[in-house]
Amino acid sequence: MNPDKREELSLSELGNRIKGVVRNAFADTYWVRAEMSDVRIHTSGHCYLEFVEKHPVSGLLTAKMRASIWAKTFCLLKPYFEKETGQAFASGLKVLVKVSVEYHELYGFSLYVLDIDPFYTVGDMLRKRMEIIQRLKTEGVFTLNKELPFPVLPKRIAVITSPTAAGYEDFLNQLKGNKPGYTFYPKLFPAIMQGEKTEASVIAALDRVFRHVNYFDLAVIIRGGGATSELSSFDSYLLAANCAQFPLPIVTGIGHERDDTILDLVAHTRMKTPTAVAQWLISCMDEVAGRLNGWQQGIVTFSTGRLLREKNSLQGLASRLPIAASHLLNKHRNLLLALQSGLKQHVRTQITGKNHSLKLTEQFVSMASPEYILKRGYSLTLKDGKIVKRTASVAPGNEIVTRFADGEVRSTVTGIENDSL
Repeated sequence: MNPDKREELSLSELGNRIKGVVRNAFADTYWVRAEMSDVRIHTSGHCYLEFVEKHPVSGLLTAKMRASIWAKTFCLLKPYFEKETGQAFASGLKVLVKVSVEYHELYGFSLYVLDIDPFYTVGDMLRKRMEIIQRLKTEGVFTLNKELPFPVLPKRIAVITSPTAAGYEDFLNQLKGNKPGYTFYPKLFPAIMQGEKTEASVIAALDRVFRHVNYFDLAVIIRGGGATSELSSFDSYLLAANCAQFPLPIVTGIGHERDDTILDLVAHTRMKTPTAVAQWLISCMDEVAGRLNGWQQGIVTFSTGRLLREKNSLQGLASRLPIAASHLLNKHRNLLLALQSGLKQHVRTQITGKNHSLKLTEQFVSMASPEYILKRGYSLTLKDGKIVKRTASVAPGNEIVTRFADGEVRSTVTGIENDSL
């Protein structure tokens, strides 16, 4: 190329040409769908960010452009967007923005944001929210925490919140100052409750509670005050799945009234604020106290009635006792008399029978006596005072005595004759 004929441009001149081309080619404004990334707010009030587009399957970047929102515009767009969406103007949100395409010789290519449609973001958020809820239901965990039995006395409380949150102090003051004087045992498990680190911080706190799960009756997740736009962290799938499957009932009070987060939906019980959580726990104790008082009154009423009935019964018995005792004494007196009479008759009968038996025995003995036998004509022969029963008991020359009923005869044995039989 001939050096004399070539066109040489300075960098700024080239930049001006590009600027002119871009201005002519993109003279209009455009509504662009993109995801916000690297959102930074300068001290001047300007907002600098990047718009990115990702592949729907791989998640890899397919486009990226720098963008700016001038302070005058940003101070109007940010509160409008956050009010309508309930989300903080932050990275990760899909947005529909009205932009102009600009090129600057010094700063290069950029998009200038002129307007934003929050309802596009709301629709995308709602879609994501419904996808998370459906996923939890499909996995069968959506209602697990709600199905846990709530403790009869919810006294030992694992509290997950920021230790510097005003809501935490309100919660503690409400519990300590309850009028009935119930005793609660709250234990703080610190966590970040706003910003990008909320999800991981609350899950870590739940893990710490889990390691001491037997020491607690329930867990509460509370967050005092703050903008509604800071609640997106509580629409997290991971946080909701952890809470849904937690072995203790979870009560939430994260300081908003208009909408329920997914965390609220899977928790055992949802209250509006930390103070409301404390009041509800006190009411649970009131309910138990009421039942106990009712049972106590019922026992008193039953016992009083029973004692009165027993008293009346005893008084009736006391009034009937003398008559009953008299009848019983008469009955036993008559029975004793009858027994006495029967005993006398029995004794007489026994004595009569025994006398008759004795007489028979006496008669038998008399008939067996030697005197009776002698009177019948028999005699007894004695030798030396002993009855002679055999001839072998005497010998010739022995003196014997023969006893008769009317006397004795003494004789001397001269001979012995044995009976041949």
